[in-house]
Amino acid sequence: MVVQSLEGLPAFIAYFCLATVLVIAFLLIYTRITPINEFELVRRNVSGAAIALGLSLFGFAMPLASAIAHASDLIDCAIWGVVALIVQIITFYAVRIPVPDLSNRIAAGELAPAIWLGLASLTAGLLSAASMTL
Repeated sequence: MVVQSLEGLPAFIAYFCLATVLVIAFLLIYTRITPINEFELVRRNVSGAAIALGLSLFGFAMPLASAIAHASDLIDCAIWGVVALIVQIITFYAVRIPVPDLSNRIAAGELAPAIWLGLASLTAGLLSAASMTL
C-alpha cells in the first residue's frame, strides 16, 4: 500500500524542483526589471513592497500550478512556466501606464499603488492559469 502510494514520488520531486527553479527565476528576473529593490524595501518594513511582490509572486504561482497540472511533461511545464513569467512582466509594465510613478510610490510606502500592482498581477495570473487548460 505504501509503495503504491509512493509511485508518483519521482514525478512529484521532478515537478516540484522545476517549479522551485521557475519561482527563483521569476523572483530574480522580476526584481531586476523593476526600478526598486523589493527585497531591501521588505527588509526595511515597507508594507507596499511586500504586498506588491507577494501578490505578483502568487500571480505567477497560479499559472505555474496550472502548468504543472496540465503539462504533458517537464519541458511542456517549463515552457508554460516561462509564458507565465512573461505575462507577469507585461502586467508590470501595463499597470504603470495609468500610474507612471508606481515604483517610486511603492518605495515611498504608499499602499494604493502596491495594491493596484499586486491585484493586477493576481488577475493576470488567474487569467493565465485558466487559459492553460488543455
